[in-house]
Amino acid sequence: MSKKDQIEKIADTAGITKAVAERAYTALVASISYDLMNTGKAELQGIGSFNATQRAARTGRNPRTGDKIEISASIKVSFKAGKALKDAVN
Repeated sequence: MSKKDQIEKIADTAGITKAVAERAYTALVASISYDLMNTGKAELQGIGSFNATQRAARTGRNPRTGDKIEISASIKVSFKAGKALKDAVN
């Protein structure tokens, strides 16, 4: 589902305009991003949690040539679905 589709769904479900739904969507994404940057985690009750973890630098291989390459350190974001979401999907 695209961002546009999600905004339309929010607007229809909540009975609000698309402009208001887009501001709410943008605020939610900004809030999750802010929490991940500052605390390394963001939790949405009934949905699940996002966690940011540091990945160390490592040596990898270029799959095309087989040459060794250095992969720089990075931050990995993962999502773990909550019980309510798991139950709704299953």
